[in-house]
Amino acid sequence: MKYFFDTEFIEDGNTIDLISIGIISEDGREYYAINWDCRLECASQWVIDNVIIHLPSREHPAWKNKKDIAQDIIEFCHSEPEFWAYYADYDWVVLCQLFGTMMDLPSSFPMYCNDIKQLCNSVGNPKLQKQLTNQHHALHDARWCKQIYDYLSNYLEEIITKQQKSVEKNI
Repeated sequence: MKYFFDTEFIEDGNTIDLISIGIISEDGREYYAINWDCRLECASQWVIDNVIIHLPSREHPAWKNKKDIAQDIIEFCHSEPEFWAYYADYDWVVLCQLFGTMMDLPSSFPMYCNDIKQLCNSVGNPKLQKQLTNQHHALHDARWCKQIYDYLSNYLEEIITKQQKSVEKNI
């Protein structure tokens, strides 16, 4: 099953500290968590203004420690998940670090993530719909990732159908 995800994080060139993660499954289920252990005091002004502003109070049940977030993700993402993210590199590292090293990933998880931006480039880089709600909120960003993936899949299907019709016409 495909899982579309996004993370928000604090990074300083040496470490990447998870703030929040949002995941949308292909069948429409959603998961959202905020890292209780994140050192929010290390956030840049940009992260404060664009990410932290979206976070609920610490009383909200989405606030969890990293160990619980990792366990939740294992339970949420059934066997052999296929992960997708937009500009996925940092997001993938942040997700993997929830489990420790890359070698500590659950055995059913792939050791790579599919990148929606690379998919977009491979089909001619069509213009994508802008995200209309809460940019830099991990769950809203994950929803947008799924929406863009669905659009690109349909776009690719249309291209293939046109090519098949063209080939059939010339036979």
